[in-house]
Amino acid sequence: MTRPEIIAHRGASRDAAENTLLAFRRAVELGADACELDVHRTADGVIVVHHDPTLADGTPIAALTAAAVASHSVRGEPIPRLEAVFEAVGDRLRVYCELKGAGTAEGTLGVIARQPRRERLPFDAARDLDLGRAAVHAFDHRQVQRAAQLDPAIPRGVLEASYPIDQTISARSVDARDCWRQVDHIDEAFVRAAHAEGRRVIAWTVNSAAAMQRLAAVGVDALCTDDVALARSLFPAP
Repeated sequence: MTRPEIIAHRGASRDAAENTLLAFRRAVELGADACELDVHRTADGVIVVHHDPTLADGTPIAALTAAAVASHSVRGEPIPRLEAVFEAVGDRLRVYCELKGAGTAEGTLGVIARQPRRERLPFDAARDLDLGRAAVHAFDHRQVQRAAQLDPAIPRGVLEASYPIDQTISARSVDARDCWRQVDHIDEAFVRAAHAEGRRVIAWTVNSAAAMQRLAAVGVDALCTDDVALARSLFPAP
């Protein structure tokens, strides 16, 4: 059984409002290895962290300035800019950014490129792989392709909620390192296929002990979970 990387889904979203600085700081406290978040681009080109393309009142984020977005909140917590998340987690969490909406690849890669190299972030010891400071992924694989064109050095991933006949065709099409697969569509055959090509398998969203243990047993590289405390209890930090 491998010790998978533990990724806090939208931060420690069981303990705090998702995609907020409070949730990301809580993920640090609970011992996560990384966090996952959703990014959108404002009308003035700023990358902000929020799950939906619209705010609670239905206004599209893409139609608002960053200042206007900042006046809104999630359960009382401000909607942060992506830069603020990096500042909040420092060298304690790797950051996986899900690209959502037009123009998010350009802005997100720009934010990532401005971050200092963090030596304390761990390698994938099992596979001797430097996972880097941050990575991007998306359901819209055109955004991942755009990211590859803009900065091929920043790792990429593809999101899927299906079981293709050709297991890694999407990842190969954009040279993605990470295969983000919905938990019900992961088995040992898929993990073997991804590993044979040097790719990683990230399972989402995994919230039961039984599922976490099953996935670790077949060699999944990372678990994206709402329940960071449970995952860390099952897979203690080295």
